[in-house]
Amino acid sequence: MAKALEGVRVLDMTHVQSGPSATQLLAWLGADVVKLEAPGGDITRRQLRDIPDVDSLYFTMLNCNKRSITLNTKSERGRELLTELIRRSDVLVENFGPGAVDRMGFTWERIREINPRIVYASIKGFGEGPYTNFKAYEVVAQAMGGSMSTTGFEDGPPLATGAQIGDSGTGVHAVAAVLAALLQRERTGRGQRVNVAMQHAVLNLCRVKLRDQQRLGRGPLAEYPNEDFGDEVPRSGNASGGGQPGWAVRCAPGGPNDYVYVIVQPVGWEPLSRLIGRPELAEDPEWATPEARLPKLGKMFQLIEEWSSALPKWEVLERLNAHNIPCGPILSTREIIEDASLVANGMVVEVDHPERGSFTTVGSPLKLSDSPVDVVRSPLLGEHNAEVYVGELGLGDEELRLLKTSGVI
Repeated sequence: MAKALEGVRVLDMTHVQSGPSATQLLAWLGADVVKLEAPGGDITRRQLRDIPDVDSLYFTMLNCNKRSITLNTKSERGRELLTELIRRSDVLVENFGPGAVDRMGFTWERIREINPRIVYASIKGFGEGPYTNFKAYEVVAQAMGGSMSTTGFEDGPPLATGAQIGDSGTGVHAVAAVLAALLQRERTGRGQRVNVAMQHAVLNLCRVKLRDQQRLGRGPLAEYPNEDFGDEVPRSGNASGGGQPGWAVRCAPGGPNDYVYVIVQPVGWEPLSRLIGRPELAEDPEWATPEARLPKLGKMFQLIEEWSSALPKWEVLERLNAHNIPCGPILSTREIIEDASLVANGMVVEVDHPERGSFTTVGSPLKLSDSPVDVVRSPLLGEHNAEVYVGELGLGDEELRLLKTSGVI
């Protein structure tokens, strides 16, 4: 069966996480993603290794379904080959520091001259302005995009989230922009420049906190458990911050992830009050309505926790779901990797690798009925040099050998 992006060639000049996460999604959607690496390879091939001299899980889990070629773009012949690769590609994605590709001699004007139909996508830390040349990492983007100031408990420091919203979150935004540009090219015949900044992507994911910042001007945020409000949105622990209050309540036997997150909807209060052994609260005017409960959120979840803390989280989950009360157990990384439903849905997959053997990785969250995804291992460094340079660009075997011995590939 043909894949959604079959026939689309992506020249992947990305490294580390934000760029590779984007190009892996494009590969899963069926694009031919050619990962162009310096002869030394993407730095993450060597970072956080668990097996000596073998590509790390950091690399393998971000570069499935791609081909790998090597190229020294600082050499004259390397730049000539890069020009030809650009000419034959539909999309170019890079996440170097600001101006790095320009300094190679490949400005947007030059790239557009080589291939007027190409979509040239750049992922950077920040947009134009005073932060442009700042170095950006995952948690830097979280810090400057609004996430950290609103994550954590009121009396504690700002916290980073374990979700990679700065890197992989930006990658997802980049994919949306690239797909939109490819669709627009169908109408115009022209490629275009795409820019996505990590700070901007994190900010987009934090929009509800900017909503609450504006609401603060009209008084305290009643759905937050905080007692005191200043002129900034406070950290509010595990409060949902939405229209329905929620909290993570402790369960037995009291381990670090023995919690269930519970949301109390108006319709759920009556069955919940019976479950926790306090049925009288369903009729008590001090507790019966959402408006009455809002000032007592801390006490409300304390009552729920007095019940849940005596039960295992899976039993709490079963009892709450029996009454359609929204909830979810806190799943540890071990529980997730062993979750049968995630395996059945292709979200936790086993992949064979010629050097490291079998490893577990995350599958594609994008499910298209006519474009199924088979997760294929990440490529070895330069594994497809001959396939691309000889088979597709038409170089001879002898030139390929000379390119290698001279350090061009």
